[in-house]
Amino acid sequence: MEKNILITMFGHEKLLALSIDAEFEDAQIIAYKFFFRNMNELLMNAEDEILKYYLEVIEEYRERLGEKFADKMAPVISNKEELSKLIEPKRLLFPMVFDERVRQVGLLLESTWEPEHGLAVKFEDEKIVEVGYQDIVL
Repeated sequence: MEKNILITMFGHEKLLALSIDAEFEDAQIIAYKFFFRNMNELLMNAEDEILKYYLEVIEEYRERLGEKFADKMAPVISNKEELSKLIEPKRLLFPMVFDERVRQVGLLLESTWEPEHGLAVKFEDEKIVEVGYQDIVL
C-alpha cells in the first residue's frame, strides 16, 4: 500500500510517500499506530540524529568532493535548520519484519552529499537505532 502524507521536518512541511510492504502484518499495524501517535517527537529526534550523523561524516565527503563541489554538496553547517537545504524526505516505510515483537519504521531521504545511496533513519520500537545509507531500511 502507498499513499502520500504531509510531515514537518526542519521547519518545513514536506509531502512524502507512505509505504507498507506486502500485506498488513500485525507488527506493521502496531508500528504504524505507535509511530503516528508520537510522530512529531520522533521526527524531531530524527532531525537531531541526522545532524549528528552529518557532522560525523562531513569532512570525509568534503575531501572526496574536492573544492569545486564541497561547499555546494556538503557545506559546513552548524545547526539542523541548515540541513533543510541539503536533504529531502521522500518516503516513510513500514517494512515486513521477521520478529513480530519489533516495531520497525524507515525514513528515507535524498541528500546532496550522497545522491547515489541516499540517507535513511531506522527506527525500532520508536527509537532511532541507525542513520546511514538507505539500504539500512530497504
